[in-house]
Amino acid sequence: MTGQGSARARFDDRFPGDKPVLAMLHLKGEDEQDRLSRARTEIDVLLDAGVDALVVENYFGTVTDVENVLAHLQGNYPDTVYGVNVLDDDAAGFALAERYGATFVQLDSVAGHLAPEDDGPFEERLRQWRASTSALVLGGVRFKYQPVLSGNSLATDLAIARSRCDAVVVTGEGTGQETDPQKISEFRRLLGSDFPIVVGAGVTVANVAEQLALADAAIVGSYLKDSYTDQGDVAGEHVRALMAAVETVRRGAPEPTGGRR
Repeated sequence: MTGQGSARARFDDRFPGDKPVLAMLHLKGEDEQDRLSRARTEIDVLLDAGVDALVVENYFGTVTDVENVLAHLQGNYPDTVYGVNVLDDDAAGFALAERYGATFVQLDSVAGHLAPEDDGPFEERLRQWRASTSALVLGGVRFKYQPVLSGNSLATDLAIARSRCDAVVVTGEGTGQETDPQKISEFRRLLGSDFPIVVGAGVTVANVAEQLALADAAIVGSYLKDSYTDQGDVAGEHVRALMAAVETVRRGAPEPTGGRR
């Protein structure tokens, strides 16, 4: 269970280095074999280009595809930080994280997305899931495509989220769309400087300095594709360009110029 120490200490321990970039594996492919083959290629491209961690998600694939890729990572990349996001099946995400040694579980929403009568049972399930694994939880609040049904203020839902996850993930309105810096700033103000924030969508070479000045880490998917969209294929030159910009941020140098939004 991830209950020892502060959220900041836990996050820094699991994600060594400054401003880590978590690259998303969307599991595109024609069938199970093709999805695994593509993912294996993408893993090598992403790691060779310097990303700090990987997220395995059933965006195009299935839970079986997620398990296949996690097994590949566990067996072949023992020093790599990787996590899992099983869309629409949180329980499976926790079970797979524990089975395959994942560093973290990403949940699209941990607070604000449920009506009050449904939130209590969810909180209890989440408590049990967290107790079953050492994986961190990166949890969304006001996340893309998620409803807001709690009736709470943002401040209240973020306060609830602090007790339910180890880092809050913030996004804009959709996949690949830039996360409004004002939204990130508001999350930071309400969460405080001691609680990790991950920007979960829309990071590019052009905005990475501004985004990581406000957040502690970034999850990136679409920008790393050849088409800059979720439908594309991972392109090494895009990954290298982004990681070069991130290195500039880490060194505290001026914001890089160029890039594409």
